[in-house]
Parts: sequence; structure tokens; C-alpha cells
Amino acid sequence: MTQLPQFTRALLHPRYWFTWLGIGLLYVLVLLPYPLLYRLGCGLGRLSMRFMTRRVAVARRNLELCFPEMPEAEREAMVVRNFESVGMGLIETGMAWFWPNWRVSKWFQVSGLEHIAKAHQQGKGVLLIGMHFLTLELGARIFGIHNPGIGVYRPNDNALLDWLQTWGRMRSNKSMLDRKDLKGMIRALKNGDIIWYAPDHDYGPKSSVFVPFFGVEKAASTKGSYLLIRSGQPAVIPFVPRRLPHGKGYEMVILPAEEEMPLDDEAATAARMNKVVEHGVLMAPEQYMWLHRRFKTRPAGEPSLY
Repeated sequence: MTQLPQFTRALLHPRYWFTWLGIGLLYVLVLLPYPLLYRLGCGLGRLSMRFMTRRVAVARRNLELCFPEMPEAEREAMVVRNFESVGMGLIETGMAWFWPNWRVSKWFQVSGLEHIAKAHQQGKGVLLIGMHFLTLELGARIFGIHNPGIGVYRPNDNALLDWLQTWGRMRSNKSMLDRKDLKGMIRALKNGDIIWYAPDHDYGPKSSVFVPFFGVEKAASTKGSYLLIRSGQPAVIPFVPRRLPHGKGYEMVILPAEEEMPLDDEAATAARMNKVVEHGVLMAPEQYMWLHRRFKTRPAGEPSLY
């Protein structure tokens, strides 16, 4: 069972003072009006491209792999917009952790809540399919305001940030589970809870099958989807939190439940789940986490894509 981090006096140790300073600056920053935060975040993202050159190269390569037919000039423009979103992602993390509910709700439009209500009426738990958008912290917060659920997360190596992200995410949700705690997730689904689950990262060869994802025919994709859906029998509902252009705020789109999720084997489930993720990503492609090496794990004997 996942043991959630707790605040202790050890987090006041001098080795965390620099982290505390960063947290304090972020808290003060997000007190500013949102239109100003939007301009600051986008500017910060463009500036970061000068220092995050390796991540820029990864994002460019991911877009090349996933959208081989996209003209080069269009891909380059997408990279710039993506790093504007990286800057906004930092700002939005502070918004998600520190803003009161009324201020978060003020900047969000929400559609599709009826799909969650329908699943509850049927007595089902909900496997809420999130994608690794740069808006994910804020998206989880607004979803939890309307339907508190249980988040799945990777513990942070920094104990202070681990406690803070858990505290921030639980402002509008019930609890958190380590992403390795499959038994806990299945138990929650059987109890009718909502599990926020992101199946779209590379979790290594032992936890993956190789199935298509966008233009990559053999992408390492998690086996966890198969285990959760087969054992928990949930409604599988994707959602997309996307940032509106020109500082107009956000919309959260909750999509209808997936009616035909194949459970013949792990590969079939993973391949179908990748199609679900692709559909969501295409709703806001410039806001996806292209800076991660999504395709770092390769089948045995095949060369690196990076």
C-alpha cells in the first residue's frame, strides 16, 4: 500500500532551503493576474530553449518520429510553441498547488461531466485516462474540484517536492497511489473510485509491450492498462485539459467512455490505448510533453531512435 509523504521537521533542513526559496517565489508569482502569467510563462518557455538544448533536440526528434509527413518549418514552429507550453507548465503547477478553487474554476470551461456521472450510475469505477500534457497538474486540480478521485504518481527524489506535490494534488482529490501500486489501483476501481492514470510514458522493457504509437511502429507501451481494465472492469474515460490561445484560460474536455477496449492480450489493449492517447494528443499537440524521450526503450537488437 502506498505510504504518502508527510511534512516533518526534516524538510526544514538547510539542504532544502534553496527548494523552499523556489517554492516561495512560485507562490508569490502566481498571485499575479492570469493574463500577465500567460505572457510570462510563454516568454520563460522561449527563453528556456537557449539553455535546454538537449530537451529541444529530443522534442524535435519526437515530432519528426511521430509526424514524418509534417513539413520541417511546421515542426520547428511546433517546437517553439511546445516550449512556450513548458514555461506555462511551471506557472500552471504553481496555480494548481496554490490557487483557491474559485480562482481555478474562473479560468476553466468544463464539458463532458455527464460521462463520469453515467459510469457512477452504472456502479463502475473510472479509469480516467490522462496524457502527459504540460497542463496536467492544473487539469488534475480542476477535475478533482468536480469529481474527487485518486491520482497515480511517481514519487519525487527530492523529499520536499515529493511532499509538496502530494499536498498540492490532494487539495481537490481523495488520495494518491504510487504508479507501481497496481493492487491499490485495482482495489480502488472495484470500490467505484476514479483513478487518474497516464499510460503514455516509456516504463522500460520489463513493464512494456511494443506496439504502434503515432509514426513509431514499435513503441514501448505499458502493460498496466491491460491489468487494470481486466481486473477492475472500470469505465475507461479519457480527458484533455488544454490551454486556450491568447491567455483566454482553459477548457477540460471529458470524452465518452471507450466502449470496445480489447482484452485479448496485453499488446491488443496497449495498441488500442495508444490510439486513445493519440486522439487526445491531437486535440492540443503543442501542449504535449514532447521533451521526454518517449521512445528510449527499443526491442532487443534495434538501434536507439535518439
